[in-house]
Amino acid sequence: MKRTVLTEAEGGPIAVVVAGANVHDSMLLQDTLEAVVVDPPNPVTELEQNLAMDRGYRGKPADATARVFGYTPHCKQIGSEKLDATGEKTHPARRWVVERTHAWLNGCRGILIRWCKKSSNYLGNIKLACVALSQPRQSSVHVR
Repeated sequence: MKRTVLTEAEGGPIAVVVAGANVHDSMLLQDTLEAVVVDPPNPVTELEQNLAMDRGYRGKPADATARVFGYTPHCKQIGSEKLDATGEKTHPARRWVVERTHAWLNGCRGILIRWCKKSSNYLGNIKLACVALSQPRQSSVHVR
C-alpha cells in the first residue's frame, strides 16, 4: 500500500491518497491535488504557491499537472541545492516536512500496521489521523 500526502509549510496534512504499491508516484499527483480539502489561495492575487516534490515526481508530466492546479513545481535532488559563499545552503530542499508528517502518521498503530482489509476504511483511518494531527497541540507546561 502506498500513501501520498500533500502538506502545508508547517507539516499539516491537506490531502491524502492511497493506492497500490505498484503505482508510480507521478501517477498519483493529480489525484492528490484533486483531494485537497481546503481552497488554495489564488496565485494571481495572493502569494505564489510552491510545490516541493521529491524525485519520483520529476518530469514534464508532473510539472504540467502542478502548473494546471496553480502551483510552481520544485524538484530538487539531494546535493543539488545552491550554496552561498560560506558553503551554506541558500534554499534547502523542503521534502523533510512531508517525511515528518508520514512519521507522525506512522505513530498511529492502525496506520502503521494495516488492519483494514478495504482501502476505503484504511483511507478513513488516515484521514482521522490527519484531523488529529491538524488540531492545535496543548503545551506540556503545567502551572500549580
